[in-house]
Amino acid sequence: MSITSTIIDPLLHLHGAAAYSLVGALAFGEAALFVGFVLPGETAVILGGVLAYRHSVSLTLMAAVVVLAAVVGDSVGYEVGRRYGQRVLQWRIFARREAAIESGRARLHRYGGRAVFLARFTAFLRAVMPGLAGTARMPYRRFLPWNAAGGLIWGVGYTVVGYLAGASYKTVENYAGKLSEVILAVVVLGLLAWVIWRRRRDRRPPAPDRPSSSESDKQASNTP
Repeated sequence: MSITSTIIDPLLHLHGAAAYSLVGALAFGEAALFVGFVLPGETAVILGGVLAYRHSVSLTLMAAVVVLAAVVGDSVGYEVGRRYGQRVLQWRIFARREAAIESGRARLHRYGGRAVFLARFTAFLRAVMPGLAGTARMPYRRFLPWNAAGGLIWGVGYTVVGYLAGASYKTVENYAGKLSEVILAVVVLGLLAWVIWRRRRDRRPPAPDRPSSSESDKQASNTP
């Protein structure tokens, strides 16, 4: 039995507060405590959706717990990076991930807050990007909105996926990484469509002003 199955399978027998607490703790710990290196957060979130399908928990409340836990967990990860800086990156768990960490740093330097948002949909970067943002001294007021936006879409998206999957959660779990790519693609396409629509709207020439009724009467009276 895999480590993931050992941790996740007991979730299927939980109800109420215990289920909310465990799923929330795993979503929180992914970046705050680097639990994501052992258990990808979306796996626990999908199971939370499955529990909602089984009526063990409320779908709405589970999604809210996941989003809050993810955003707060990333904020803790950010603070760890800000306070301890390079010392964090010297931990053993990062030793074999230097290339991926450098890639994350490059994205953060190039894209800023957008890199924080996009990292939410990549398992390894989701666990380390908050710490990298803190290490890079990104202002928290810039970090938080992008972190919250990513956490909202990711948390609600995967909870709903788990709910819709129902008893077929094992199949969904196997494709969790691809689901991240699909969700991200939908978000990017939506944002792109909105940007194109807004640019076209701004380029439209303003409609000519119609003369008021009083001006029309004056023109008519002055006509010989």
